[in-house]
Amino acid sequence: MPKSAFTGTGWPLISAGRKIHCLRASSNGGLTKETFLALHVKLADSFGARLVGLLGRRSLKPESGGVWIIPGNSIHTIGMLFTIDVVFLDKNMKVVGLRKLVRPFSITRPNFRARSVLELPAHTIVKSHTEIGDELLIDAYTAGQLYPVSVQQSI
Repeated sequence: MPKSAFTGTGWPLISAGRKIHCLRASSNGGLTKETFLALHVKLADSFGARLVGLLGRRSLKPESGGVWIIPGNSIHTIGMLFTIDVVFLDKNMKVVGLRKLVRPFSITRPNFRARSVLELPAHTIVKSHTEIGDELLIDAYTAGQLYPVSVQQSI
């Protein structure tokens, strides 16, 4: 991602609670494996938002997106009622870990290379062919239009 898309802490300029669009790109050959991981992802960048995550939902359907936890390197599913897929990302948005079908009432081991975590609907990793080493491109998504992350503050 271009430097202008990041704050001084290295995280994209996205306000708390805003929905974002995730686009996966292959690190081996540009965008040859371009797929969508999720279209609507809610940002959890405060202690309370990270703690709650997906709690309170009865299910997480493919069209309902997921949660992007920043910062974070592990998750819990205590109190959740459904299975999820988990993608661990480093500070450069590179996939450094994957957990498929994490069951309710589980705690994942910390991935010490990860700086953020995507909680996604079950089977997302398999359907999108996501692999360790892939890079994510994350853009704001509002009313059917994509905006660069760097202009997020003006939306």
